[in-house]
Amino acid sequence: MRYFIYLIVCLWPLMAASQDWEDRRLFLGETGRKNLRVLSSTDTSFFAPIIEQYLAQNPDLNVEYVVTGTSNLDNVFRQNPDQFDVVISSAMDLQFKLANDGFSLRLDQVATPDWAQWRQSLFAFTTEPAAIVINRAAFAGETMPNSRQELIEALRARPDIFRDKLGTYDVRRSGLGYLFATQDARTSETYWRLMEVMGGLGTHLYCCSGEMIDDLAEGKIVVAYNVLGSYANARRDVADKIEIILPSDFPTTMMRSALVSKHAPQQQAAVDFLRHLISRRTRDDDQAIFQMPALNTEPNDSQQSIIALEPALLTYLDFLKRQKFIQAWEDAIIQ
Repeated sequence: MRYFIYLIVCLWPLMAASQDWEDRRLFLGETGRKNLRVLSSTDTSFFAPIIEQYLAQNPDLNVEYVVTGTSNLDNVFRQNPDQFDVVISSAMDLQFKLANDGFSLRLDQVATPDWAQWRQSLFAFTTEPAAIVINRAAFAGETMPNSRQELIEALRARPDIFRDKLGTYDVRRSGLGYLFATQDARTSETYWRLMEVMGGLGTHLYCCSGEMIDDLAEGKIVVAYNVLGSYANARRDVADKIEIILPSDFPTTMMRSALVSKHAPQQQAAVDFLRHLISRRTRDDDQAIFQMPALNTEPNDSQQSIIALEPALLTYLDFLKRQKFIQAWEDAIIQ
């Protein structure tokens, strides 16, 4: 008999009304009597092996893993910090603000580099680049663009091919999409030129990378901008249909992060789970368990492209700055 049972279960009431989760699964330990609740923006498939290994070492627990979008995750947790034990998100700025606002528990002696944590309250465990993902059929016989400028030139050269066939995040709904967009805009004006070109051709707006990759594979769109490279690489079922490009002009790389709720109902189990997660993220022999891009703890030049865990992340979360950015983005992309 297996030590774990992997179930999809009914929605449970969080507030007065139930939440519309993207996924919710309960992983049962052999003798589990208490539930560790994990609120996450990461697809369950990436975390199932990590959770199962954790339960092998902690059979008296169950793990309830709930998935939602980055913006909704932030809103739900802020309203109910005592309902969840661990919070995991790709939206570094929103996570940083949660920690800075006092929602996370400070932990001592977590083995991670200084640059991959904030005040021992927020811990990064992956480095994942934003990518341009292309349907190969649309570029048959054509040169693949390797930078944002080359993508602009390709779109302008063949507008009939790309009209209504482009996709990117809706930064009004996606916390990760907003993070990528603001970081791109800070780095180069090329971002705004690309948004104007994409807006002029008609661009589909998405909540998440998974939906963009699905539509790319089906040919509903042929170019997706700022897709999570890790999600695209994980889609082996469509690998022959898509091309993943990391822009050569300037990379944008985020760190997925986790925190323990200061009001966690299962606080010690949550601390143990976070330590388990951090310990998995750099071990070469754990690739079958840790299926996300590992955090490289060795200093190298590639760290210059990683969005830093620092107060500058709060800049575009300022209400007026966010409002101004969203307005400029809407003017460019919605034409």
